[in-house]
Amino acid sequence: MRAFTDSPMNATAFSSVAVQPVAIARPTLLRNAMIALGVVALHAGFIWTLQSGLRMRTETLLVTAEVLSQFVDPPVPRVAAPAPALPVSPSPRRPPAPSAQKKAIVKVPLQLQPPSLTVAAPTPALDTPLADGPPPLSSAPAAAIAGPAPASLARPPALQQPSSNADYLQNPKPAYPPQSERLGETGKVVYKVWIGPDGKAEHAELVTSSGFLRLDKAAYETVMRWRYVPGRRNGVAETMPFNVPINWELRN
Repeated sequence: MRAFTDSPMNATAFSSVAVQPVAIARPTLLRNAMIALGVVALHAGFIWTLQSGLRMRTETLLVTAEVLSQFVDPPVPRVAAPAPALPVSPSPRRPPAPSAQKKAIVKVPLQLQPPSLTVAAPTPALDTPLADGPPPLSSAPAAAIAGPAPASLARPPALQQPSSNADYLQNPKPAYPPQSERLGETGKVVYKVWIGPDGKAEHAELVTSSGFLRLDKAAYETVMRWRYVPGRRNGVAETMPFNVPINWELRN
């Protein structure tokens, strides 16, 4: 170690080795400073460009808005000059119609005029032949027209209703349904039966129900099986409706 420091050659070599790091460090710091300054300059330029661009855009938008407002202004409406008024010609006055005075003048002589003798003169002339001579010929047709009315208008048509009470019909009594009799079912049934000219039932319609289906059915079979006296109009038999009641009663 000592031999190394004492020689002059070794001292020079040691000094060169010690100074080399200092010489290398200076260019590196300078380069870093230049890079930092460049980055700051770029940022400053970008910010300035951005602000100037926004300012120009704001001014452009403001100018455009002003121009558009000038085009949107509505046109001033033109006021049309009023048309000259046409002269109104006075309507001609109509002369008053001679109504009241002339009518009064016409009615006065009619009211004051005495009745004419020509109207009263034929009256005794008509009375004289009626008292002495035969009746006039014109009275005969009037008497014929005012003669007795026909028989069809004077008398209503004779109407005979159907019936089921004739003795010769020999209609059997309705058979009481056994189940209804056992259950004690009672009631009244009314059927409207259309009876033909031959006295037979053509069809029937229920008018009043007993409240029990078995009793209504038994009554229907009974009225359709019975025979009837047909209804007649002016002596002629024809189909007519007839209400047939059937009472279902239980007797002890």
